[in-house]
Amino acid sequence: MFDILLQLDSAHVATATTAGTESLFSILVKGGVLMIPLALFMALSIFFFIERLIAIRKASKIDDNFMSIIKDHIISGNVTAARSLAKNTQNPVARMIDKGIQRIGKPIDAIEKNMDNVGKLEIYKMEKNLSVLSVIARIAPLFGFVGTIIGLVMLLREFAAASNPSITDIADAMYVKMITSATGLIIGIISFLGYSYLNTQIDKTVNKMESASADFIDILQEPTR
Repeated sequence: MFDILLQLDSAHVATATTAGTESLFSILVKGGVLMIPLALFMALSIFFFIERLIAIRKASKIDDNFMSIIKDHIISGNVTAARSLAKNTQNPVARMIDKGIQRIGKPIDAIEKNMDNVGKLEIYKMEKNLSVLSVIARIAPLFGFVGTIIGLVMLLREFAAASNPSITDIADAMYVKMITSATGLIIGIISFLGYSYLNTQIDKTVNKMESASADFIDILQEPTR
């Protein structure tokens, strides 16, 4: 038993030494064919994260004085100037307010409903392609596990045919077959973190939209108070 433990320890040291001298690319290549879809998942995850991050940050930018200016225009009766400001401001809050300005004169419930519809459409635009990150976060680890399982099955068949495989051979082969699982898990974690972060940013923008909508309805009701 002691001899076996010594062999395993020696195999572990030998594997670690080999891993330390190898480049990251050469290690990943050893993962086999399933590393190709995993690389594709990683590329898609990075692309859609950056693309959505830029779009969401652009949507969240709004002048702190936007609603104050809208209020001044509406209270003074200059609806045209309020409409022009909202129409020329490119963000979800302004587009929602613009819809509300277009419906001035109609019942408050109708105005709120129209603004809510625009708000839902703007949220949908922000969430576009975000589901890709969620899907990758789920299936990348599964691809990694499948790669490891297939590799281990092939490995066991090879060792079954071999006359007397050494502990070093077994440890080295196990190390190689675990690469896909580790890669899949890392990609899944990165994708999930990116998905969660973008969702948080969308929630912040939605809060701004809800606050602006409530402020706009208050502005319309203010003269009658």
